[in-house]
Amino acid sequence: MAAFGSSRLDCSNRTTPSLPSMDIIFIRHGQPQWAVDGLSQHDPHLTDLGREQAELSAMRISTDDKAPAAELIASPALRTQQTAAPISRETDLNIETIEGLLEIQMPDWRGVTEEAVIKIFRSTRNRTPDEWWDGLPGGESFRDFHDRVTNSLDTLLADRGITRNVQDPRLWDVANNPGRIVIVAHGGTNSVCLAHLMGAPPSPWEWEKFVLFHASFARVKFIPLAGAHVPSLRTFNDQDHIPIALRSR
Repeated sequence: MAAFGSSRLDCSNRTTPSLPSMDIIFIRHGQPQWAVDGLSQHDPHLTDLGREQAELSAMRISTDDKAPAAELIASPALRTQQTAAPISRETDLNIETIEGLLEIQMPDWRGVTEEAVIKIFRSTRNRTPDEWWDGLPGGESFRDFHDRVTNSLDTLLADRGITRNVQDPRLWDVANNPGRIVIVAHGGTNSVCLAHLMGAPPSPWEWEKFVLFHASFARVKFIPLAGAHVPSLRTFNDQDHIPIALRSR
């Protein structure tokens, strides 16, 4: 089973052994069943393929002896809970559910055909940037979504002794080493988290800047640097645990 990446240049533990290091594995949920009998689902469950992707994710997490998972966190959506469940089973970690990590909320399309929803998405791609920030009518604005997710992530990290440096916001202070944190969430949520940690200015199409496939992994390691820590993106859209025939977007 593939490891989570390493580098010959990663000498952080050798150069500053007194400073702790930790990492986060962001996992997107497995393939969801967006439509049943042609009708859009508000909180879809996983497809059979999605469940298989979740099992493969759990196997990879549970067999990484170099850095065992210390915590398992998920959004409250059914598809993320079903993806996290095998990880919980294989690692004996309880799932901590954080409401703020839920995907951006679309309009209530229950009872609307899948074909109609696809047409709506296609018709909105040429909106102006301001319209993108406002989101879709009846849904959550990207402004609110971005603030909700980043505030939830900052709170999650602060509760574990990881806070942004006051003097230099590019740096983070790591008071404690909580170990490996596994977060099972969504394409949009994980993309916002990655952009936030990397210091990229927000845009209302983060999921197009950081494209994550179903059950893919993105690993961020906090490395000692410049007297504090910096988030370092070590792997992205990593699907080494999923055979090509079982991959989906």
